[in-house]
Amino acid sequence: LQAGAAQLHITYQGILNDKLRGFYLSKGQGRNYATTQFESTDARRAFPSFDEPAYKATFDLALTIDTADTAISNGSIATDEPGPEGKHTLTFTTTPKMSTYLVAMAVGDWKCSSGEQDGVPIRICATPDKVNLTSYALTSAKQILHFYNTYYGIKWPWKKLDVLAVPDFEAGAMENTAAIFYRESALLIDEQHASVESHVTVFDVLAHEMAHQWFGDLVTMQWWNDIWLNEGFATWMTFKPNEAVHPEWKGSMREADQTAQTLIIDARKSTRAIRQQANTPDEINELFDGIAYQKAASVLRMVENYVGPDRFRDGVNEYLKQHAYGNATAEDFWGTMTRVTGKPVDKVMASFTQQAGAPLLSFNISCQGAPKIEASQQRLFSTKALFGSAPGQVWTIPVCVHTASGGSACRLFESKQASHVTPNCMSGSFFNANGRGFYRTQYDPASLKALNIEKLTPEERILLETDQWALLRAGQQSIGGYMDTLSKLSGDHEGLVLQQLLATINTMDDQLVDDSDRPQFEAWVRKTFKPQLERIGLDPVAQESPDAAVLRGELYGLLGGIGKDPQVIAKCREITDRYLQDPTSVDATLAPEALQVAADSGDAALYDKMIAALDAAKTPEQYEVLSGAITAFRQPELVKRTILYATSDKVRNQDSARFFAIPLFRPETRDTAWQVVQQNWQPVSSRLTESSGGIVVNGAGSFCSPEKKQEVQSFFAQHPVASAERTLRQSLERIDTCNAFRAENAAGLK
Repeated sequence: LQAGAAQLHITYQGILNDKLRGFYLSKGQGRNYATTQFESTDARRAFPSFDEPAYKATFDLALTIDTADTAISNGSIATDEPGPEGKHTLTFTTTPKMSTYLVAMAVGDWKCSSGEQDGVPIRICATPDKVNLTSYALTSAKQILHFYNTYYGIKWPWKKLDVLAVPDFEAGAMENTAAIFYRESALLIDEQHASVESHVTVFDVLAHEMAHQWFGDLVTMQWWNDIWLNEGFATWMTFKPNEAVHPEWKGSMREADQTAQTLIIDARKSTRAIRQQANTPDEINELFDGIAYQKAASVLRMVENYVGPDRFRDGVNEYLKQHAYGNATAEDFWGTMTRVTGKPVDKVMASFTQQAGAPLLSFNISCQGAPKIEASQQRLFSTKALFGSAPGQVWTIPVCVHTASGGSACRLFESKQASHVTPNCMSGSFFNANGRGFYRTQYDPASLKALNIEKLTPEERILLETDQWALLRAGQQSIGGYMDTLSKLSGDHEGLVLQQLLATINTMDDQLVDDSDRPQFEAWVRKTFKPQLERIGLDPVAQESPDAAVLRGELYGLLGGIGKDPQVIAKCREITDRYLQDPTSVDATLAPEALQVAADSGDAALYDKMIAALDAAKTPEQYEVLSGAITAFRQPELVKRTILYATSDKVRNQDSARFFAIPLFRPETRDTAWQVVQQNWQPVSSRLTESSGGIVVNGAGSFCSPEKKQEVQSFFAQHPVASAERTLRQSLERIDTCNAFRAENAAGLK
């Protein structure tokens, strides 16, 4: 060829595959659909391309399809021409510059509800039988788009927004440019009869995927090692419209909970740095984890709290403006933030993104003579044996302090140890103001005792409880000391604070309590938490807060499950009978826990009724509730039926993994489920997608003995699961951690 520009034309053929990747076949309502999922490396399954995020291009797409069908893509339909016979050809407007993984195509008999916000046409689309479940998503999308238009310095970057619920979809949703594709259960709800959690999920996932239209689509990471520039930002941004539109959902407390849960993952030896190199498709797929999403979001929140929300917003908008329609790296982001805010954001971000793990900050407060604080930092680990094994790790940490007098101040802590003379005694201070810091805190006994829990914010109480629990797990705290903190918080009136305790108690029941202790433990659970249920009422009341509705469900699960409370179990059976007659006759927020409690002691007759109801479920939410209940039956023959049911064509590939994995997480069904999974690995593995296998490997990490660790390790060595190498290491580490935790604390709890 002569030097200069050229055009390359390639003629090729492909298939609609059954892998839920690339351009694939989906089935629903007795017909076929064609749809795409290209992230991260699957556009190449559909058309020849330079299939890497740094290559951006405009795309001209045309689809020749059956006459009765329509199609959805990144652009709007520009022309609709008849022919060839029995078909018509839709040509779409040229897309903006974008990466291959964001190209979208979907063919079928889609129906849509339509609206408009700030001049942008919006459609929420689904199969014809479910278009009646789109109204809440349409309202939410309009609210979110308007909020983002007021937050960002760049208005909605595209000419329209289509959101489509696909019958078979592996992920929760995918942020294709101006054409977001969804799993049905994350988008479609019966607005009048859906649970609080379903309303929150639809809004949150929309907020996340729409945030991607700026973070990911408009500005794309240069390479997958910076996937956190997409996922961490979108996760952090989700809570902005959430708090603006739905303050009753208490987004700042949910953010604190997200930070607390992510610190659990990051305390493992097998964790990874936020920014990690990946070169193969399997390595890239493994980067889509809690580190890229929740840890990155938590670090961004910490930095935002340090520099101030207005200056942080200025930096974000400058970053987007500089790199619009292009690609960016981590250095591009934190360089811009440092310049705009005038604070060393680059040092903070580099220390938290380029090394694995999270810091534990220890404080010793002295008020005799000149008041002072002695502070130190070390890497947090989930087991006592690992403490001190990473002496070279030091973070640059913005530490914000909530003083006993109610004040707040921040300063950088960037050395291994420091001693600081203070103007006043700092006893009673909490060294993670509003729970915005991504670190654990440890206090000397006198300072911990001096904390006035009632004066802490709910976010701080969430971090206090989870910090104390983490220290107990790591052998840095006594079981008695932790139980003192738990007792102080057990009367808390904030549902999200109490939910931390309930999760802890489930773990204690699973890992520390044996058969000789169980009656006493059950009685303690009833005595401690039945008053909370009586306070909010056993039955829903009109106009109650979402917090109360969600907490009631959690308490039903605890008291009916671990607590074996006869009154609650009877209520759960009554609710289950009504639900099986008419799901809309039962409070949707209470239904999931009630049905699981009933299933826990249920027989084959109840199981048969639930399977029949599952097969006939009319909404995605009903399917989710019933499938959760099916996995709660504990009789061995019913556990086996559940797992084999999920290998049949009655369950979609996208859903099979949860039927396999949830019984592995439950102590009552774990041994049976593991045996059945191993004995039926060929049909089980055939139902796993390229990403969902990690869910089963994760479930196998719920055991708590050296023998089971060896068994799990040996099995997956012989039967490797795609994109689950790190998950297997984490699962094996969790078994070790449980062994150590049990040996250290079971006698103390007794």
